[in-house]
Amino acid sequence: MLHTIIAFFKFAFYLIGSRAHLKAAARLGAEGKIAERDALVKEKVAEWTKMVIGLSGSTVEVRGMEHIPESGPFVMVGNHQGYMDIPLLLGYVPKSIAFISKIEVLKVPLLSDWMKHMQCVFMDRKDRRQSVEAMSEAVNTVRRGYPLVIFPEGTRSKGGPVAEFKAGSFKLAYRSEAPIVPFTIDGTWRLWEEHKSLRKGHLILTIHPPVPTAGLTKEEQSAIPVLIQKTVESALPKEHIRETKASVKNIKN
Repeated sequence: MLHTIIAFFKFAFYLIGSRAHLKAAARLGAEGKIAERDALVKEKVAEWTKMVIGLSGSTVEVRGMEHIPESGPFVMVGNHQGYMDIPLLLGYVPKSIAFISKIEVLKVPLLSDWMKHMQCVFMDRKDRRQSVEAMSEAVNTVRRGYPLVIFPEGTRSKGGPVAEFKAGSFKLAYRSEAPIVPFTIDGTWRLWEEHKSLRKGHLILTIHPPVPTAGLTKEEQSAIPVLIQKTVESALPKEHIRETKASVKNIKN
């Protein structure tokens, strides 16, 4: 528990000390120097998210990084094991990526400021109208070249089997016509969820080949969630794979 408390305060003090970089990012954005702003934000966010994982004493292994598109919009879709999934992705994916976040996060000082500069989208799931507007904003964000991360399980698996991917989670990819880059996370649940205190572990992030979505028919779209889930599960131990009789078919190559 003492380790957890020390790690929390180290992270908090780091964020407080990052205010100068936040001001620099805001200034660059106001001056229209978007590329410079994005580079600064990517550098600093990767720095403090890697620090978070480092405080646990964990090691990280990344596989398939060559599957990340060098240019153009894309959407990342994968499993959600624990709280450390987001720091892992932000720290080790070599692109400026963002998330669709709960609107309550806007109340968190400094962290919400960084997320705004990252181009994160904030959604109030209790407000249908706001949710629709947030989804439109998310589509535009992807089209502007900021990849968004989707966790279609809707909740953390916490070391259990991967939950069924919700079909509605894929609408962002269909509407933006961006390819889906599947990813598999293995091990993050051991850092917090297993013992409810910060522990070390070995984290494996696997990036899979992109799956195109442009021009798919409704029937082909309906098969995408199963295809992506099977791809994600292919890099997991058997105990994390949910038994299913669903099959993959009618997908364009």
